[in-house]
Amino acid sequence: MSRVETDIFISGGGIAGLVAAAAFGRAGFSVELAEPAPPAATAEAEGSDLRSTAYLQPARRLLEKAGLWAHLAPHATPLDALRVIDTAGWPPEIRTSREFAARDIGDEPFGWNLPNWLTRKVLTEAIAGMDGVRLRMGVGFAGLVAREAEARIALTCGTRLTARLALACDGRTSPLREAAGIGATTTRYGQKALAFAVTHEMPHGNVSTEIYNSGGAFTLVPLPDVGGQPASAVVWMNDGPRAAGLLRAEPAAFEAEMAARSAHVLGALTLASPRRIWPVITQRARALTAPRVAIAAEAAHVLPPIGAQGLNTSLNDIADLVERAEAAPGEIGSPAMLSGYARARAGDVHARAAVIDAFNRLCRSDHAPIQALRSAGLKAVHDLAPLRRAVMAAGLGPGGRAGLPLRRPRA
Repeated sequence: MSRVETDIFISGGGIAGLVAAAAFGRAGFSVELAEPAPPAATAEAEGSDLRSTAYLQPARRLLEKAGLWAHLAPHATPLDALRVIDTAGWPPEIRTSREFAARDIGDEPFGWNLPNWLTRKVLTEAIAGMDGVRLRMGVGFAGLVAREAEARIALTCGTRLTARLALACDGRTSPLREAAGIGATTTRYGQKALAFAVTHEMPHGNVSTEIYNSGGAFTLVPLPDVGGQPASAVVWMNDGPRAAGLLRAEPAAFEAEMAARSAHVLGALTLASPRRIWPVITQRARALTAPRVAIAAEAAHVLPPIGAQGLNTSLNDIADLVERAEAAPGEIGSPAMLSGYARARAGDVHARAAVIDAFNRLCRSDHAPIQALRSAGLKAVHDLAPLRRAVMAAGLGPGGRAGLPLRRPRA
């Protein structure tokens, strides 16, 4: 049985965990990361995550700070605008359409879109040779004993670690969170989301499009061309039984349904990847810390796939922790550091979860009065310029306005 000492132990090698490992390592801390499932090598591989993420401005600055953005930039598609379309009926008819341009609040795009499976693969390769960071792929977290000065970690390979801070980035069923005695509250909507990639007749023009109808959002997010054809990543939210039926549908029938659901805004849509499905929930950990343990990313909060808030909120967690460690290296994992993190992040997470929960309920409704309210609200948010700019800046998150540095709230 081997024993290892480290500054930071990270449970979970998804995108958030990998970014945390690089950011702490770049700041001069020793890092051990354990992840039971190595990254997929291709989009078609079993279990590959076919969702994509629009990395908003603060997230990109964290990736730059961690030395990772240069590896991701060649694969990223800038998002210059967000088009929001409200529809009603079937086949859907467009009632209201508004476009929110990034130039209204600065010189940068809103974000840069990347497929999740590819991001995880690129990050793993980039971090593998980083000084001070050890990635243990194929190894899982097995046990925790928290002491006053350290956390003692057991891994599935038999290794025992001692760490000043144990960081849970191991997903919505986080074993490290559970080992720390922290439960979670979950809100279910009876929805599931399909994720896949498509090619389409018309160019996307670096515009992300969200189309609302009963059941939830149908979102087209720009990707690089596939086989010389314009391409987008799709997240299609629906009531659970409807989503399950679509997952089983033959490709030709599925393509006809999704073209109709998209109101044909990009013309005919052709599947360019397998389809994946997952439940739509809101989940929040009952606490963000325990002795020598911090809870972050989907171990701390899971949000419906609306407005690119999920992973960007996770990276805001990581940014806060890294800044605290850099400001007071001797306090890593201390009660003072952890209480400051919990105070700073709890309010932001609660606010974003509440807004997205309400927005999802509003946008999935098929009741005529609610649909009318949805359409009127879209018009008001867009057509009142000060309100439009304020909503866009708030959606980007801390430090999201162009030209502002990434800063954590003081607590």
